[in-house]
Amino acid sequence: MDGARGSVERVIRLIELLRPLWERGESVGRADLQNALHALDTGQSEGHAQQTATVLATQVNGRLLRPRTLRQKAFVDAIERHALTLAVGPAGTGKTFLATVQAVRNLQERRVERIVLTRPAVEAGERLGFLPGDLQQKVDPYLRPLYDALHLLLGQERTTGLIEKGVIEIAPLAYMRGRTLADAFVIVDEAQNTSCAQMRMVLTRLGENARMVVTGDVTQIDLPPGQISGLVEAADVLEGVEGVALCRFSDADVVRHPLVQRLVQAYERRDGQPGSTVPAQGSGRTTRPSGRSDR
Repeated sequence: MDGARGSVERVIRLIELLRPLWERGESVGRADLQNALHALDTGQSEGHAQQTATVLATQVNGRLLRPRTLRQKAFVDAIERHALTLAVGPAGTGKTFLATVQAVRNLQERRVERIVLTRPAVEAGERLGFLPGDLQQKVDPYLRPLYDALHLLLGQERTTGLIEKGVIEIAPLAYMRGRTLADAFVIVDEAQNTSCAQMRMVLTRLGENARMVVTGDVTQIDLPPGQISGLVEAADVLEGVEGVALCRFSDADVVRHPLVQRLVQAYERRDGQPGSTVPAQGSGRTTRPSGRSDR
């Protein structure tokens, strides 16, 4: 009977954790259920309640955007508190999307004057001249995920207008050299494919009143064999530097199709990587808290 009573109490606590979602008219998905259960099992119910109550933005279709996992909430908080945030983790954990949400929020609240989105065009070796069209047409295939996120947040027409005015700039990493990015929110996407020299170059572009988020998945490096990823080096070199946050996501943070999480886990087993990595943020410094949590 004690076991049955305990199960009933656990279900009641689970329902209470999920109640705010359906009270706001939101659907409760599998990822929501999994993360609520994880919060119960790890004694993080209070943190989960704060995460669920956090609304970051509203999509053009009216859907509310919020952190889906505890680690996503920690990532968003890190971006708010640090000039530079590095986010490392597998596909589907929301690194790029959440960074773009924060960039749009900063722009709308007039904390920055522009958004700069960039990523290395590794497949073309940063030499885009042989592709047809103007610069924007040449790099579009590499930057499509960034456009997709902006369209969800701003709509296609408004995104196009802001790009035409130069308020939003989307360009390959090679075009960042020699610039100072001031009053800007900068996102460096797919950073695992930067060389060490490229990473150092883009990090030192940071100007006054600027914020930068660097995202990447170190299990999907497309650099030539033997070449060290700039993201891997940066995560090591910048450990403990004041003003820098390092956020590491794991397979537990995947919020895409449920199969994606299982795919990530399968590859980690093949590679001998336990998948329970990191994360965390401290105040003003990179930290390494324990525990596993969390698009």
